[in-house]
Amino acid sequence: MNIIKLSAIDSTNLYLKKLASENNLENYTVVVAERQTKGRGQVGTKWDSETGKNLTFSIIINSKGFNIENQFYLSMAVSLGLFNVLKEQVKLPLFIKWPNDILAVKDKIAGVLIENNIGGKFIKQSVVGIGINVNQEIFPSELSNVTSLKNIARHNFNLDDLLFQIVTSIKTYVQFIKTNKLKELKKLYLESLYKMNIPSMFIDNNNAIFLGKIVDVDENGRLVIELENETIRKFSLKEIKFANR
Repeated sequence: MNIIKLSAIDSTNLYLKKLASENNLENYTVVVAERQTKGRGQVGTKWDSETGKNLTFSIIINSKGFNIENQFYLSMAVSLGLFNVLKEQVKLPLFIKWPNDILAVKDKIAGVLIENNIGGKFIKQSVVGIGINVNQEIFPSELSNVTSLKNIARHNFNLDDLLFQIVTSIKTYVQFIKTNKLKELKKLYLESLYKMNIPSMFIDNNNAIFLGKIVDVDENGRLVIELENETIRKFSLKEIKFANR
């Protein structure tokens, strides 16, 4: 496993994308930083992390012709790889919150940002950025519903060991895509999904509050919600959120 360690960087995703554009990198090359000054989450959100306490890293995955129409399966594989390592570290119930955050009960402990290099109808290469709250105990007051592995387990974790386990686990689930086990991958993802088939209150991007339940995620990665009247609505990222969060 090729791991590049940095003390500080603006963004591991940006660094790895630039490195990949200039070099022929080994598949699953990892860039990990003790501190990110411009860490990013989904759709431009910021990822804050205390220096040296957490895992902030990016992985390059060479897809070799993976169809762009099925790109959400990569998100499923990454989130399952992350989820299945973290759930072994703590005793609280863990979930994948669509599309790929990891929650302990209802508090966020990890997030994922995937950036794909597209060529025609295919994904040539993906840079997967992951942030995990590991040994940090105190978070900014403006961040609600956030926790860490240490806050749950009450002990420190070895960051190097955890990183190795996560990258190895992600490799395992990406192999589901390469061997065309897409239905099996999706089944595992839905079984781990937060509030799956549980009536919940949602807010859409028009600030309308409604009751519904998650029943599926479609081939484009949209969240499929069944409403009270049994009609179906589909939502893309940032078009919906839980009303109680």
